[in-house]
Parts: sequence; C-alpha cells; structure tokens
Amino acid sequence: MNYSALITVEPGKRGGKPCVRGMRISVGDVLGWLAAGMTTMEIIHDYPELTAEDIRACLAYAADRENLVLTVAAGT
Repeated sequence: MNYSALITVEPGKRGGKPCVRGMRISVGDVLGWLAAGMTTMEIIHDYPELTAEDIRACLAYAADRENLVLTVAAGT
C-alpha cells in the first residue's frame, strides 16, 4: 500500500509523530486502539473523520517501520 499521501509528519504537530492526513490523530493512536481490541468500524464510529483506508495505511506504515534494517558500522 502506498500510504505517502495518508501518513504525514509535521514538526509542529504531535511532536513530529506520523499522523493521519495532517490531522492530530497519530499512527500510534490508531495502533493503540487496534491493540486494545477496537475494530476498524468502532474506530471509525468514534472518529468519523477516519476511513478504513486510513487505518490500513497506519498498519502498512507500522509494518514498513518494523521491517527497516539499520546497519551500523563496526567500531562506531
């Protein structure tokens, strides 16, 4: 999924955390709600400004971040 238009990072908003479409709802908020057992429909009911695509974008963003590999040179 290409989430680049849906997940935004703005230095002055939510401390620079990734957010959904420039809103003050962070990817971490959405992931937390899902981890707490909320369904996509429950989240949308509570936050009607979100869409199912927004929620999938949060999951895709988190999956990509999890799969990042950081290489550090020896001795640094």
